[in-house]
Amino acid sequence: MKIGVPRALIVTLAGLFSAYHLLLAGYSLQFPYADDPGAVVAAMALYALVTTVALWPGRETLMPIWMAAFALGVAVALPPLITAVLDPARPGGNGYATWYVAAVGTLMTITAVRLRPGFAWAGIVFLVVQTLFWSGPQALATIGVIGSASWVGVAHILTNTLAKASRDSERFARAEREATEWQAAQEAHLNERQFRLGQTSIMALPMLRTIRSTHGELTASQRAECLHLEAAIRDEIRGRRLLNDAVREQVMLARRRGTIVTLLDEGGIDELSEEDLERVLGRLALALRDTTADRLIARTVPEGSDVAVTVVGLRTAADEAVTMLGGEPDDEVDLWLEIPRQASAAS
Repeated sequence: MKIGVPRALIVTLAGLFSAYHLLLAGYSLQFPYADDPGAVVAAMALYALVTTVALWPGRETLMPIWMAAFALGVAVALPPLITAVLDPARPGGNGYATWYVAAVGTLMTITAVRLRPGFAWAGIVFLVVQTLFWSGPQALATIGVIGSASWVGVAHILTNTLAKASRDSERFARAEREATEWQAAQEAHLNERQFRLGQTSIMALPMLRTIRSTHGELTASQRAECLHLEAAIRDEIRGRRLLNDAVREQVMLARRRGTIVTLLDEGGIDELSEEDLERVLGRLALALRDTTADRLIARTVPEGSDVAVTVVGLRTAADEAVTMLGGEPDDEVDLWLEIPRQASAAS
């Protein structure tokens, strides 16, 4: 979020002020203040051109370097161009013929608002020095140099204040987003932990009651069932989205048949739709039901592949000669299944 004054309002006010200075300049030509009216007309044209360029509608608030240099050049050119045809010792002053002072102040204020305060202050410093040489220190107040400098100072302070407020607002918004994300992550962890605890309680509660009722004196089959339950609990942690009721049932049946089952969800199917996920898990449950392998490993495939899950079944080859020689029996692939992500690939 950015904090600032509407650009259209600033451009309108600056345009009105600039037009007012040109109106005063035109009015001053009706009186014999200037020895050469042509110099005043040239100064008016130059000021109108640079103001139009500086206020031309655009997306960027920051004034380009070339534009700021052009504005500074005009601010440096106007005072000597007009004061060269004015008399600083004229009785009663020069009236509206000193319109250039307010014009330079307005132009430098525009430059400061458009985030080029260095150029703006350089123009004001030149105006002050030129006025001192032309008419002396008393002219700083009488022809409005101090007022022009004040405009630039106020513009500089306001732009800095608004910029700081915008930065603070962005920092607070970023901190709020980070806090919201942190809270969402904590809630997700809490929900996941509660879900896992609930699943563990559902699976382990019957066996825990059996252990309590038998005072820990379990039969061999009951001890084996405890090992199966322990593996099922590990599946809830490592298998994650590879599990649904059908897969859990077939994994338990496979383990009771003596098959060693390993489920590894490494995040490759997190983006699957519910329909595709149910299809993938249904095919996995069928593979678990039909396999006769001694060991079975189901692993998700990272995103970017057409395959969602690979299933590998290994069978230990019973080679009597190798066993007699003291060697380890080799494993041979009994099942290799790639379950695609999309139903069209599956068909």
